[in-house]
Amino acid sequence: MATTPAPLGGERLTPVAAPVGPAPSAPTPPRPDAPPRHVAIIMDGNGRWAKSRGLPRIEGHRRGVASVRRTTEQCVRLGIDQLTLFCLSSENWRRPETELSFLMCLLEQYLVEERALLMEQRVRLSMIGRREGLPAETLAALDRTAELTACNDGMKLCLAINYGARGEIVEAARRLAREVRAGSLDPDAIDEERFSGALDTAGMADPDLLIRTAGEMRVSNFLLWQISYAELWVTDAAWPDFDEGQLDAALASYASRERRFGGLGKP
Repeated sequence: MATTPAPLGGERLTPVAAPVGPAPSAPTPPRPDAPPRHVAIIMDGNGRWAKSRGLPRIEGHRRGVASVRRTTEQCVRLGIDQLTLFCLSSENWRRPETELSFLMCLLEQYLVEERALLMEQRVRLSMIGRREGLPAETLAALDRTAELTACNDGMKLCLAINYGARGEIVEAARRLAREVRAGSLDPDAIDEERFSGALDTAGMADPDLLIRTAGEMRVSNFLLWQISYAELWVTDAAWPDFDEGQLDAALASYASRERRFGGLGKP
């Protein structure tokens, strides 16, 4: 039986209505000194963080939730348009059942206890990944939080749960193939834009910055199509140690780079 996670913060159990404000203005082209519109993070190192301190792996996951909260709040303060967090890979099901059960309980608890904060900061929640295999209770909490925050006009928070980019790309190809077979789509009409529209991330901007914690130099089947031109930033800090200072360092590194998208740099 899974260990029930300790409460994350009892003061955040009751959703509050989002304040009424003017409609959001149309997005403007990014400035060289502007923060990235979309930040994606591979949250890695929870288990190693716990092991190095003589703690069970699940304690690393529990401490990682505090980093999720800190990072979300800092991104809101900095005006980031979207934050996407890699919560659970489709390959992570190979882990021990007790650890996976704890992760699902922790995710469900987060989705409930953070509702008030998400509403207060006008954050809109969504999910990408396969729903099949996720516990009904976790999906119910996810759907309810997404419903409550659907009208918020602030930062978009996307959780990648039971997600794998190769599977996402294969499923997108299948969707388009079914349209071609049905006669509703000309194969010659399939371009990058049409293919992007068949992915889980349809309607989302591609990430500008991909952050990975715990020093690993790989992308781990995360947003393979979408990060084609993302800037990469890796820190040795494990996810439970990732804080506002780490995020600010990543953003400073991003701001110092010239994004050429295959073209030439400035003369």
